[in-house]
Amino acid sequence: MSELTVTQTQAPAAAKVAVNYRRLFFTFLGIAVFSIIYWSPPWPDAIDPLGEHFVLSKEAKGALAVFGLAAVWWVFEVVPIGITSITIGVLQALFLIRDPKVAFKDFMDPSVLFIFGSIVIGMVFTKTGLTKRLAYKMLSIVGERTSMIYLGCFVMTAALTHVMAHTAVAATMFPLLMAIHSLYADNDTPTKFGKGLFIGMAYVAGAGSIITLLGAARGAVALGFYKDIMNVDISFFELTMYMFPVGWLMVILLWGFIMVLARPEKKRIEGLKERAGRMYAELGRWNRKEILTVVIVLATIFIIALKNFVPALSSLNKTGIMLCSTIAFFVCNILDLDDLEEIPWNIILLFAGAMSIGFCLWETGAAKWMAVNWLQLFKDAPGIVFVMGMAFFVMIMTNFIMNVAAIAISLPVALVVAPYLGVAGEVILFSSLVVAGMPFLLLVGAAPNAIAYNSKQFTTGEFVMYGIPASILLMVVTWLAVTVIWPLMGMTTTVPIA
Repeated sequence: MSELTVTQTQAPAAAKVAVNYRRLFFTFLGIAVFSIIYWSPPWPDAIDPLGEHFVLSKEAKGALAVFGLAAVWWVFEVVPIGITSITIGVLQALFLIRDPKVAFKDFMDPSVLFIFGSIVIGMVFTKTGLTKRLAYKMLSIVGERTSMIYLGCFVMTAALTHVMAHTAVAATMFPLLMAIHSLYADNDTPTKFGKGLFIGMAYVAGAGSIITLLGAARGAVALGFYKDIMNVDISFFELTMYMFPVGWLMVILLWGFIMVLARPEKKRIEGLKERAGRMYAELGRWNRKEILTVVIVLATIFIIALKNFVPALSSLNKTGIMLCSTIAFFVCNILDLDDLEEIPWNIILLFAGAMSIGFCLWETGAAKWMAVNWLQLFKDAPGIVFVMGMAFFVMIMTNFIMNVAAIAISLPVALVVAPYLGVAGEVILFSSLVVAGMPFLLLVGAAPNAIAYNSKQFTTGEFVMYGIPASILLMVVTWLAVTVIWPLMGMTTTVPIA
C-alpha cells in the first residue's frame, strides 16, 4: 500500500513538447536573411538615366536587411504579425539604422491612427446592431445563392469606396460579413466561403478605391506629385473617367476569380432569404444609439469628402476628423472602456510596423536605390515593356511600403526615361495608380487586407497563395488598359521619341 501511495504521489514525467520545425526554420531563415544583407560587403551604386549615382549606405543596407526579415516573418507568421512589426522598430534602434525616436514615432503615424479610427467605426456598427440590419436587408435582396451573396458584398464594398476611404469601408463591411458568415456556418471554423468572402472584400476594396480621389490618399498625392514634375493638372473627373472601367472590370473579374479559387461548399443557403427578412423585422425600430452612430459616421465621411472640394476645409487633417468620431462614440456612451480593450491591437501594430519600415526604406535611400536599379533594366525596352516594368515594380513595392512612397520613388525616374521610349507621362501615372491600389500579396500592403485577416478565415500563407494569381490578373488588366481601354477613351499613351 505504501508503495502504491508513493507511486501515486510521484511527480509525473514532464510531457514532451512537440517541436514546430517549420516555425523554427522560417524564424532562423528571417534572421539569416537579415544577417547576410546587413554584414555583406558594400553593394554597387545605382545609376539613373542622367548618370546620377545613388550610393547604398550602411543604413540603407540595414533597411533592406530589416525589410528581408520582416517579409519572411510576415509571410510565414513565425510570431504574431504585430510582434514582427515591433521587431522592425527594435532592429532599427539596436543597429542604428535610424534614430530610435524616429523609428518608434512612426508607430503612431497619423495613417496608423486613421486605421484605428476606421476599426472603431466597424466595432460600433457591430455593437449597435447596424451590421445585422445591413446584412439582413442585403441578404433579403440578393437571395440564397452563395455566388450572388459574393457579388452583392463585393459590389457594395466597391461602391462605398467611391465616397469613403477604403480602410473605413473595410472596417464597416467586416462585421457585416461576419454576420453573413454566421448564417452560413454554425461556428467560426474556416470555410471556403469565408475565405472567399473576406479575401474578396479586401481585394475589391482596393479595386474600387482607384476610381475616385475619395477612396484613398494615394490618388491626390500622386496627382499633386505629377503636376510638380510635368506641370500638368489632372482633374478629379478626368481621373474617375479613366479609372472607372478599369476598377469595375477588376471587381467583376475578382468575383469570378474568387468563385473559382474559393467556390463555396454550398451553392445555396436554403431558406436564407425568408430567414433574413424575418430576422430584420425582429430587430424592430431603430434605437437612439443606432441613429446617433449613423449621424456621426455620415458626418465624418461628409467632412472628409468635402476636404477635396472646399478650400476652407483643406487644412483639416483627415485623421483628426476620423478620431473625432471615436471621441464622439465614447461621449455619447455608444462605446465604453470594455470596447476599447476589444480593439484588435495585433492589426494596429501590423500597420505601425509597416509605416516604420516604409519610412525607413524611404529615408535611408534604399527604396530609391531599388527603383533606379529596376527601371534601368528597361531603359532600352519597347514602350509597353517599360510601362509594365514600372507597374510591376510599384505593385511589388506597395505590398511592403506605403503605396504613395512606392509611386514617389519610381515616378521621377520613369518620367525621365519615358520620352526616350515614346511613352506619354499620363500612362505612366495612371498605370502606377492602378497597381498601387491593389496589393494582393501581403497583409501589410493595405488596411483592408489586415482587417480581413482578423476574421481568422485564412492564414498569411493562404493570402499570399491567393495573391499570386490575383496579381497576375491585375497585371493583365493593366496591360489591357494601357493598350486598349485608355487609347479608345482618348488618352495619349505615346509621344514622339525624344
